Amino acid sequence: MSPYLDLTVPTPGPRPVRDGFLRLDHRLFEAVAARHWPGGDQVLPRLSRSANHGVLWFAAAAGLAASRTPRARRAAARGLASLTLASLTINTLGKRTVRRPRPVLDPVPLVRQLKRQPITTSFPSGHAASAAAFATGVALESPAWGTAIAPLAAAVAVSRVYTGVHFPSDVLAGAALGAGAAFAVRGLVPTRAQLVPPARPRAELPALPEGDGLVMVANTGSGTADRVRALCDALPRAEVVECEPAEVPAELEKAASRARVLGVCGGDGTVNTAAAVALRHRLPLAVLPGGTLNHFAYDLGVEDVRTLCRALEQGEGVRVDVGRFVSGGLEGVFLNTFSLGVYPELVRERERWSPRIGGWPAGVLAAVRVLRADRHPLEARVGGRRRPLWMLFAGNGTYHRMGLAPGRRLDLADGQLDVRVVHGGRRPALRLLSAALAGPLTRSPAHAAVQVGRLRLTGIAPGTLLAYDGEITETEGDVTLEKLPEALPVYRPLPG
Repeated sequence: MSPYLDLTVPTPGPRPVRDGFLRLDHRLFEAVAARHWPGGDQVLPRLSRSANHGVLWFAAAAGLAASRTPRARRAAARGLASLTLASLTINTLGKRTVRRPRPVLDPVPLVRQLKRQPITTSFPSGHAASAAAFATGVALESPAWGTAIAPLAAAVAVSRVYTGVHFPSDVLAGAALGAGAAFAVRGLVPTRAQLVPPARPRAELPALPEGDGLVMVANTGSGTADRVRALCDALPRAEVVECEPAEVPAELEKAASRARVLGVCGGDGTVNTAAAVALRHRLPLAVLPGGTLNHFAYDLGVEDVRTLCRALEQGEGVRVDVGRFVSGGLEGVFLNTFSLGVYPELVRERERWSPRIGGWPAGVLAAVRVLRADRHPLEARVGGRRRPLWMLFAGNGTYHRMGLAPGRRLDLADGQLDVRVVHGGRRPALRLLSAALAGPLTRSPAHAAVQVGRLRLTGIAPGTLLAYDGEITETEGDVTLEKLPEALPVYRPLPG
């Protein structure tokens, strides 16, 4: 026996705290099992099964996308991306890190129990993670839709305890992980609300109560009927002219002769035509997106009838830059992009096939056909040097890549042409793909990017295809690109 007394006081370890937490978790589980919620025995087990493999959330995303509003479609995509990240995290880390057995089903009434019991470990709840990830992702893009989805997500999470397949702590941990996945996706791909374009330089524009003084030309070929009806309801004193694509230029000229404000509803090509008319007549332009992509309207910050009507009635707007190109006797403007090389050929091929198979399939087919064809790069003299180029792209304003998201413009009046080139080589597909993945690199053996206010290209063969805002034409020789700074006043709602 040691002659010394051991006076050390044992330090309490984490076990008593952990055991207390587990006892509380079990008591909560048993309390839920003892509860009988009206309709719960019939509804919650079915709801729990419907969320297997994310089926419920894929159906919800399809419903959101069917609403045809850009915000709803983005919310659906963000919800699914968040769900995917949460599921990957649960299945690769969560289930394998904490191997907690499922609850004993004795306290759970037989009518609630699932016919097929899960065989994976209990912690954390994958269903709760998916529900929270989808609902949080949707809410980050569209709070209104998130509010509608949240009760459904909460019911799925509760159903996992009610049917006896999870302890409450499993569900809470899963929900926290799912919400975290949604915020992680937002860190990679910011929401549009985080990327609001600056409201400058502000333009002094007339306020149009109930749309008085607005003449809106709508391209029926862009499927604008629903938006036109909504505009007429919101602005009963506005004049709306609906016409076929071939009639758009003439109708815009007529509208400009009697309008205080020229309006246009259609895709980027239609908006381009309207911008040229507005510039000639020195009229402000009101853009209602009505096409497939609507790059200019969305970068401007106008997504729907509600936002445009607010700007029109309050006289809110900004001045934006316009790009201009000249080639021999040919000249035009562009609000989005100008390009030479492979891209105009791709657009022409896509337009050829889209009436038969639809827009997106036609785009894929066009890319395959153009890139597989035996062709030579464009020859042009840039900065005094003759260069082979697979593509030259010039954006009206600087395009930014935000995380993994496609590029967009944050400033439509920065005075810059965002010029990017893909140098000639033996493998155009590989070079174009590397340029697309790399984004705005300033220098590379395959591609380069620079911001300038003016660009002159010489040595271009007449008849070379060029594209501007999705429209195709042919060059008449050398090409000059320049900016018209703050040349076009446009309506958009201002913050505050």
